[in-house]
Amino acid sequence: MTDNFQDLKVMVIDDSKTIRRTAETLLKKAGCEVITATDGFDALAKIADTKPNIIFVDIMMPRLDGYQTCALIKNNSAFKSTPVIMLSSKDGLFDKAKGRIVGSDEYLTKPFSKDELLGAIRQHMTG
Repeated sequence: MTDNFQDLKVMVIDDSKTIRRTAETLLKKAGCEVITATDGFDALAKIADTKPNIIFVDIMMPRLDGYQTCALIKNNSAFKSTPVIMLSSKDGLFDKAKGRIVGSDEYLTKPFSKDELLGAIRQHMTG
């Protein structure tokens, strides 16, 4: 089965340029359109314009962290059904639980693999 990620808009929110670039490269190769944002404020400004199908958000970010960003996205009626995947460098149960509380749909630990990234998209976009 080949994945068809064409025309899928994926937003990646991370303050790390390396992570943004890695995710963008992997996702573009899979055919996705990628929108990147450096933090929650940047992301919230772009979400309304770009209307991504799925959002990956780093937990540890300055100004507005991933939990706050996810909560704001999920509290917006236009985007509450958009899947939000948390990205964290810690594989902590507390972080996962906190992510669920703010409405995140999944949790990936960094560094993530291409399979994990695409697997998360596949799970939430085709299911």
